Amino acid sequence: MFGRLRGKLSIICCLALIAASSAATCRRAQPDTQPETPPDTHPEIRADAQSHTQPDVQPDATKPASIAKKLVSFPTSDGGLIYADEYGVGDKGVVLAHGGRFNKESWAEQARVLAGAGLRVLALDLRGYGESRGGSKTQDGHYLDVLAAVRYLRGNGAKTVSVVGGSFGGGAAARAWVEAEPGEIDRLVLLAHSAIKDPERMKGRKLFITTRGDFSGNGVLRLPRIREQYEKAPDPKKLVILDGTAHAQHIFKTEQGKR
Repeated sequence: MFGRLRGKLSIICCLALIAASSAATCRRAQPDTQPETPPDTHPEIRADAQSHTQPDVQPDATKPASIAKKLVSFPTSDGGLIYADEYGVGDKGVVLAHGGRFNKESWAEQARVLAGAGLRVLALDLRGYGESRGGSKTQDGHYLDVLAAVRYLRGNGAKTVSVVGGSFGGGAAARAWVEAEPGEIDRLVLLAHSAIKDPERMKGRKLFITTRGDFSGNGVLRLPRIREQYEKAPDPKKLVILDGTAHAQHIFKTEQGKR
């Protein structure tokens, strides 16, 4: 599959696919290594809720830009309502959770490439973004939005669901995995995620990605915190550190994202 997508799939998408579908157990990598050559495997997905547009067209891996999307909405367990863009079809699902300065549309290019690879992709607006709204846990319930997206996919036929989260959305994704029922989330990809208090509870296959020179708005280097989260998380796991200074989804705009 990766040979077919060479030149079209960013390094982050490739790594997301590895984490989402590798049948073998992830081996712990040395933290300062470059990404390994990805195996010829791919992730998995599912869906459920209310559709607001016409169904998507059949994915075409050779023309990802032509893959349509549809707007769907689904409830959260605390009474909120989340809106998301759904791309592709199939029983292999991926949830994309955006960073604090982004929204569901920020994933459009990556979502179409993944859908073109045969995956069913759900890019959501977290509560407080777009039309999405929270319920009783409005202030700290973003992980419930991720769980709702996972359950939407599961309820619509997905046999496996992987989650990719960037920065703020990565923290929500990590917390969602901690709170998820066994088997709800299969794999997790975190792009410079916001720290959670109990990373040791993150079960299953995990891929951590960041850049070496990524600093916060307060001038604090993010790598030590991400490495600490990685070290506390149980196996199987892998940490990939890319050259550069881009943060989370901003990596897509760099040469690292185009490799």
